[in-house]
Amino acid sequence: MEEEPLLTESINQGSGDYGSHDNGHEDSLRSTGPSHSATEEDAELYIQQAVVFIEDAIQYRSINHRVDTGSLRLYRWYYSSICQWCLGFTIAVVLALAFIERPSSLTYTSDIRFKPDPWEPPCGMTEAIEMVCLCIFILDVTVKSYLIGWEEFRMNKWLIGYTIVIATSVIDWMLSVSMMCNESLRVRRLIRPFFLLQNSSLMKKTLKCIKRTLPEIASVILLLAMHLCLFTMIGMLIFAKSDDPKKNGEWETYFKNMPKALSSLLVLLTTANNPDVMIPAYSLNRGYSIFFILFSVFGTYLLMNLMTAIIYNQFRGYLLMSVQTSIMRRRLGIRAAFEVLCCPGRGHTSSHAEGHVEQVAVRMFVQVMGRVHMKSYYRAAIIKAAQQFPDGYINGEAFQNLFYELDKDFIKEHPPKPQYSFSLLQHIQRIYNHYTITVLGNVVALVNVLCICTILVLDSEKSASERDYYYVEIINCVFILYYLIEMSMKILAFGWRGYLSYRNNIFDGFLTFLLLAIQIAIFITYKIPDTKVDPESQRMLSLWEMVRLINMLIVFRFLRIIPEIKLMAVVASTLVDLVKNLRAFAGILLVVYYVYAVLGIWLFQGAITAPTNMSAISNSSLENITVAFTMDCGSFEQLEYWPNNFDDFASSLVLLYNIMVVNNWHVFTDAYTRYTTEWSLVYFVAWWLTSSVMWVNLFVALILENFTYKWDRSNSLSVAEVERIAYQSTVQLMFREQVQEPTEEEIRAMLQQHPHLHLAW
Repeated sequence: MEEEPLLTESINQGSGDYGSHDNGHEDSLRSTGPSHSATEEDAELYIQQAVVFIEDAIQYRSINHRVDTGSLRLYRWYYSSICQWCLGFTIAVVLALAFIERPSSLTYTSDIRFKPDPWEPPCGMTEAIEMVCLCIFILDVTVKSYLIGWEEFRMNKWLIGYTIVIATSVIDWMLSVSMMCNESLRVRRLIRPFFLLQNSSLMKKTLKCIKRTLPEIASVILLLAMHLCLFTMIGMLIFAKSDDPKKNGEWETYFKNMPKALSSLLVLLTTANNPDVMIPAYSLNRGYSIFFILFSVFGTYLLMNLMTAIIYNQFRGYLLMSVQTSIMRRRLGIRAAFEVLCCPGRGHTSSHAEGHVEQVAVRMFVQVMGRVHMKSYYRAAIIKAAQQFPDGYINGEAFQNLFYELDKDFIKEHPPKPQYSFSLLQHIQRIYNHYTITVLGNVVALVNVLCICTILVLDSEKSASERDYYYVEIINCVFILYYLIEMSMKILAFGWRGYLSYRNNIFDGFLTFLLLAIQIAIFITYKIPDTKVDPESQRMLSLWEMVRLINMLIVFRFLRIIPEIKLMAVVASTLVDLVKNLRAFAGILLVVYYVYAVLGIWLFQGAITAPTNMSAISNSSLENITVAFTMDCGSFEQLEYWPNNFDDFASSLVLLYNIMVVNNWHVFTDAYTRYTTEWSLVYFVAWWLTSSVMWVNLFVALILENFTYKWDRSNSLSVAEVERIAYQSTVQLMFREQVQEPTEEEIRAMLQQHPHLHLAW
């Protein structure tokens, strides 16, 4: 076998590829030869490399980075939790600047009729904060570029884009400062979401999947457009202008011209204006309803649902490819760690024989795992499995199999119950260990909620001064006393550690303490059960407010039944997993919201002016605004939608959300086409397609995928086992069974392409 150095940068550092050489280390190796000190230094380097490769595998990171001692130290520092937290905080700060920059969102209301003048930050305040953030981003891209090397940097489009965005932001920042913050547009505000995208590998993969999915759904979008245009032309022919003015209601309102007819049917596609759009024609002849029913059946129920299915199917396929890449990264990292541990200095010494079996000593493996940053229960499981090898050595296949523990669910083991010598305590422990006590607690919680519901019905029309708090307080005290006894007995039965090891016990105990504290505060403040009490007395909280707070906490406590019902437990677990593990999809939606909100401010800021502000506008624009203003039933003005505008960043986000929900979204499009131009409809339709058609459908499909995955896995489990298992349903695990394991040849080929690690087989 040809002999080559394992690490061209750490052992044979004379190549000068990326300027990362440690001359002192090189001289030490050359002068000392095979001395004991040099050997120890090399062994420490190999262990550091293995540690970093395993951490890369756990986090699905690429291993194509520098592997010399200094670079590894910098690499681990960069990916430390505090460093990544600081970078994430910086991204959050630079994105949040949009709320206080001009136009500022710092007002208590966004209603343009009585919105006060917002506080505007002085010039240089937000710019100084932004420059600090940009300096951190410059440091970030510099460190990343150094760690992967110039060759890798040139092939990384995200890092090149990162550099361009930072440079553009700095230039635009300099222009803002030179113009004393009076510039009309801030280009850098539009490209800020890029900082969020490039910092998340899963978001980048998701964006790539979306990009590849778009051409696949183009045919359905084209079919939907043809359906819309075809029915638009048919509608204009059916509802053409008549000589009888009484029969022109449909034409006048919805089919007066091509843009109006097209927008009317587009809104009908979302059912937002149904049945309003057909009422004028339907009043004349019931047969006209056939046109609108056919349009909705083919468009809303067939084509839109077909688009949802295609989006999900195509995106799921590309997401599966992304997961395949993540699995390959994990296998590469683990294999690279094995190679540097089993054959340190391969090719550098002559001790590697042709028939030598590659193995790693268990002792060295345990030493490496002790340095790896990972969850303690996974580390314990992997070390325990490694210590089962009788000869004390691990071969390549077994080394890879050890890390399959990362794909397993973590079973939470509860601490042992305390042992009591008194028969009474033992009897209490047996009672409160029984499932009947849990059922009884749920029944009591249900009865408590029913009591509150009854009181709300009986006192729904009474004011605070007319309510009888005496009986309400007696009922609350009885139930709170039961909750306190239940909590105390469970602590006695399970012990403190055992009680806190159940999440539903923590939930119950926290609310019980809150209820008890508020009830004690009521006793001290209002001397209950004294019936002669002034509920409106001037205190921090009135009696009515404190009673309402207790009742809300009691209603919230009723959620304790969720873990006891299997379907509800799976649904709740699915929601928690979506929040934890599908953040990338919500992150990209946040990016889209951010970009559209900034564009909306650029295009429509100040476009809508309330009637009370007409005195403040010029005479030249008064006539146009008067023409645009209308008080027709269902219009923007008649519904008093004045808080929905693009006058600041916060109100823009709310308006975009209202359009994404699609209920009454035609009211907004109609208002902005009247106050600006009909071309504004392009913006709103683009947002509807992006958010409601594309993203909401995709998110619904992923919820179904996650729920199906969880439900299939829980079919063989009892309710208690579902509650015991803390599911780690990452996107990788959701598609784990459908992912093919990379072959030995693929792994070797990828390792041989490593720019900084050179192996000789």
